[in-house]
Amino acid sequence: MLTYREPSADGGAEGVTVELTPPETEQFRKVAAEITGMLPHGEPAGPEQFDDPGLLAEIEVAARWVPPRLARALSRFRRQGNPHGVLLVRNVPLDDDLPPTPADGAAPAWSGLCTATVAQLAVVSWLGDVIAYADEKAGHLVQDVVPVRGAEQRQENSGSVLLELHTEDGFHPYKPDFVTLLCLRADHERRARTTYGAVAQALPRLSAECVRVLRRPLFRIHLSSSFGGTGTGTGTAAGAGAVSPPLPVLSGPATDPEIVADFHAMEPLDETAARAFDELREAMLAVLVGTVLEAGDLIVVDNRAAVHGRTAFRPRYDGRDRWLRRCFAVADLRPSRAVRAPGSQVCAPLRPAGGP
Repeated sequence: MLTYREPSADGGAEGVTVELTPPETEQFRKVAAEITGMLPHGEPAGPEQFDDPGLLAEIEVAARWVPPRLARALSRFRRQGNPHGVLLVRNVPLDDDLPPTPADGAAPAWSGLCTATVAQLAVVSWLGDVIAYADEKAGHLVQDVVPVRGAEQRQENSGSVLLELHTEDGFHPYKPDFVTLLCLRADHERRARTTYGAVAQALPRLSAECVRVLRRPLFRIHLSSSFGGTGTGTGTAAGAGAVSPPLPVLSGPATDPEIVADFHAMEPLDETAARAFDELREAMLAVLVGTVLEAGDLIVVDNRAAVHGRTAFRPRYDGRDRWLRRCFAVADLRPSRAVRAPGSQVCAPLRPAGGP
């Protein structure tokens, strides 16, 4: 049975939490309202309209007026991270009249979620440039993460079984540097813990031989079913045919490495690599932290320094199920320019090198 440490409410023991005061939340709400006033309200009002460089630039300018304590925390996390690879912000402003949790995995329009949408984009603008992928969630910059009937057993965001620890889109050449998850609605029974483990915490538990093997390109990741023409985004990643090229799990400085891992979809290429990967998994589980996200909680995962997942929960499909919104950021958008249309933040469909 897994055990979890909870992040400290005051940022003490874990040093990861910023809890906005009521005046700070209200200040943030006013910033979100100002940004909303800039948005075109005609049809279509779908999520894709945010893929506009002028609009994103205006959001970035307005986001300079978020509460200073939040701005400092986000700026510091962007520049230097923290030992836990995560920043948790509580009391982010949400819309007063939240619509039902979408049954099909996507809200129809941003206009019903003005405050939440622009508040999340404002946070992301402090972390870098928003990025999305045409293969995933129709290329939307702000995505809905909800349980989908019939997908319960899938190792993807539409499922409700234990979601294994993973690097988000670790197989992609332009994977996110940061993953933001904003909770609009918690699960009914408060069982779904968002879990994370930082490589900095696990590193002292690894043998020198394990680290040496993890730094070699002896691993590959089975692509999520939406990528590379393998499906629609609702399948099981490890069952998809396309795989990444061989890659290392650890890279970068010896004392402060980066990690790419997926404990469901990553395949070691030989027995030595398999033993090292098992050792890493045990070390990650030993330092695992988990928290039940409540409405208004926004978690930022440094996708280079930590893996994340989620414990199982029981959806009811009654319009009140768990509902997160997800948005990615990269520290520098420019390296991906060859795979994006001019003026777009969305990467073109991935063309994998080959199958298993």
